[in-house]
Amino acid sequence: MTNKMKCWQFHTTSTGLENTLFTPATGTPNPSIFPTQLLIQVHSAALNPADYKVAELGLLAKALVPSPSIPGMDFYGTVAATGKEVQGYQVGERVFGTRIASLGQGSLAEFVVVGVEMVTRAPEGVDGDELAGVGVAGLTAYQCIVGNVGEGDRVFVNGGSGGTGVFGIQIAKALGCWVLATCSTANVRLCEKLGADEVLDYTRVDVVREVEAMGRVFKLVVDNVGAPANLYRASHRFLVPDGRFCQVGAGFSLQQVAQMGSNMLLPGFLGGGKNKYEMVLAKPVSKHLAQIGRWMKEGKVRTVIDEVFEFENVPNAFRKLKTGRAKGKIIVHVK
Repeated sequence: MTNKMKCWQFHTTSTGLENTLFTPATGTPNPSIFPTQLLIQVHSAALNPADYKVAELGLLAKALVPSPSIPGMDFYGTVAATGKEVQGYQVGERVFGTRIASLGQGSLAEFVVVGVEMVTRAPEGVDGDELAGVGVAGLTAYQCIVGNVGEGDRVFVNGGSGGTGVFGIQIAKALGCWVLATCSTANVRLCEKLGADEVLDYTRVDVVREVEAMGRVFKLVVDNVGAPANLYRASHRFLVPDGRFCQVGAGFSLQQVAQMGSNMLLPGFLGGGKNKYEMVLAKPVSKHLAQIGRWMKEGKVRTVIDEVFEFENVPNAFRKLKTGRAKGKIIVHVK
């Protein structure tokens, strides 16, 4: 193993992350590991909106993100080294996972360091690019849905064609749920192929009105979009009394932050929502990754890949991600 690795880094995002990324000409030192960590040689990585949204928070980003910083969280690769306290993993073993909430030393590099809770073994027969795409999106969908619904329950996935939405539809179906999804016209067929029982095209119908007409039948709403703005306030008209509203996708504009604050704090008798509202931030849990891997091996869940970029084209991969039009995940080949 060489002492230097290739990676993408940034010092600033003043003109957008995609325009400030660079690869150090002499490489950067391979990261070292603590006794409870593994060193992973990255074969493929996947991008998430949080990779650039956090980095582009201005003054707040300077407090949260080290400089220089390597972006990226999700990965698929092989174990290159293990800490002396790590058990159950062998050098050369295929693994996948994510560095959620671990800023600075991301997966857009030849090597990445992870804790054992961030990784699990790769199931035999599942493509590495698909496994790279699980990470944040798969865990977010899993942690929204598993434990909140059971067989026969109805789940509403708002935004079914994005990174988290495609996993949400499939995980809900793997649990035996009936699924309603929303998307644009171009993605209706995709959501149907993923297993959605009914799909609403938000460009052609009033989503809130259509879902209200179905009555109080849904056990869970997973909102991956943050729109329509009144979706949560109206949710008591389509959620069962003990149903939950899980918020996943939302922006960082003042209007969007204010909307989330209102959803969390405004009581129902003053016009707010009446059902439980929860902001979901994925947590790295190895056994959750492993269950998604088992579903993938069984053919119940798959990663929808929009486009694959080679390592030298990472800036263009972020440009594609920022369009918000990707169907599923954007993958980067690292090795």
